[in-house]
Amino acid sequence: MIDEKTSPHDFETTCQRLTDAVPANGFGLLHIHDIHGTLNAKGVDFAPQCRVFEVCNPKRAAEVLAVRMDLANALPCRIAVYERDGDVIVSMIRPSEMLAILSDDKDLASVATDVEQTMNRMMDETVSA
Repeated sequence: MIDEKTSPHDFETTCQRLTDAVPANGFGLLHIHDIHGTLNAKGVDFAPQCRVFEVCNPKRAAEVLAVRMDLANALPCRIAVYERDGDVIVSMIRPSEMLAILSDDKDLASVATDVEQTMNRMMDETVSA
């Protein structure tokens, strides 16, 4: 259910490459959650770097919401960049699998598959050498 790729780049470079890949693939970057920074600011000693990128294609989001407004709970899509065992990892929950749990609508499945392919392309561009 989770796709992940190991980046050959350092954490900051990986984050910048993802920031660049999002609009290059027709998506918008809505927000970046700095999990490491937020937890440490709240007094929790959390060492690994971790950022969650909220990404969205407005046209695709509108298609999903036109069918089922309650699927707003599954939006926007997220791509995480984090440190694990000395590596920098880029990962996402597969939209096709997440949506299949929430709906059996065939049109929504098609949207999720298209979005997933684009998100995989963003991840590939982020971790390419």
